[in-house]
This record gives sequence, C-alpha cells and structure tokens, in this order.
Amino acid sequence: MKQDYFSSNNIKHIDYKDVELLKRFLTPSGKIMSKKRTNVTSKNQRKLALAVKRSRFMGLLPYIAK
Repeated sequence: MKQDYFSSNNIKHIDYKDVELLKRFLTPSGKIMSKKRTNVTSKNQRKLALAVKRSRFMGLLPYIAK
C-alpha cells in the first residue's frame, strides 16, 4: 500500500499559507504534480489542489515559474 505524505506526517489540514509544504508538490515550472507522482490519496490531492489555487490567488505562490 502506498504511503500518503499527509497521513505519514500527521497533517490533518492542508493550509494554503504553508507555502514550503505546497512547493513540494509543484513542478519546477509551477504545475501541480499528479497524484501518481506524489503518492497522495485522491481526497488529499483535491485538498492540495484547492490549497495551491488559494495560495496562488492570494499571491503567495506564482501561477507560472519564471
């Protein structure tokens, strides 16, 4: 069984303000990595995508990397 990053590190809530955590799941160009590459459950992948999108909207993460 694959190990989910958030459950293994006991992270209950994926916060959009935690930019360092979110950057771990982005490609160098700024795209969100697929759940096959990150080994995250579907539920947590949706929460992660929402957190990344909120963080981008608030200006904490870039939409595209330069």
